[in-house]
Amino acid sequence: MNISYNWLKQYINIDLPAEETGKILTSIGLEVGGVEKVQTIKGGLEGLVIGEVLTCAKHENSDHLHVTTVNIGSGEPLQVVCGAPNVAAGQKVVFATIGTVLYAGEESFTIKRSKIRGVESFGMICAEDEIGMGTSHAGIIVLPEDAPVGMPAKEYYSIEDDYLIEVDITPNRIDAASHFGVARDLAAYFSFRNPEIKLNKPAVDSFNVQKTNLCIPVSV
Repeated sequence: MNISYNWLKQYINIDLPAEETGKILTSIGLEVGGVEKVQTIKGGLEGLVIGEVLTCAKHENSDHLHVTTVNIGSGEPLQVVCGAPNVAAGQKVVFATIGTVLYAGEESFTIKRSKIRGVESFGMICAEDEIGMGTSHAGIIVLPEDAPVGMPAKEYYSIEDDYLIEVDITPNRIDAASHFGVARDLAAYFSFRNPEIKLNKPAVDSFNVQKTNLCIPVSV
């Protein structure tokens, strides 16, 4: 059985490395076969930030490229050559800084300082498919005007890394065949080691019954 560590922490207020939590589970009878880090999006949007296109002009040596300057919230604005047809000054965009690794399936490439038709470029303004947030390559991602410049794209899109904890459940431990069941066992472990770590029961407020006079006919 695979347990999501992020999901597990909704039921118990622990802040331990996933590997250490796995060792504790094994010690209390829920043997862990492995702990694997997983990403919602490959690469986790590391190195990507929200930028603002300050200027946009046609490239002198191309009929489809543009030379832009982009503010990424730190240092001087960066000059970037962009081939997207929809790029324009004033846009909030997703920007890949130099050194960022982007993925296309199993392949990857690293953003480097480059020279495109004689003009230096210091990064890349990204399309959906280039960062794994969609499949469109028709143009760059244009974000709402209130997108905060300099914010990591990982934070903007609420992308979180997670860990899958593989628990080898034995037939006599069906009580632990759920995230809440595993959290309950951890809470018992910590009850006399760290009383501040407690079990958080799932909220059931949204299941309140509003009407009790509804009749449901049943035929047998």
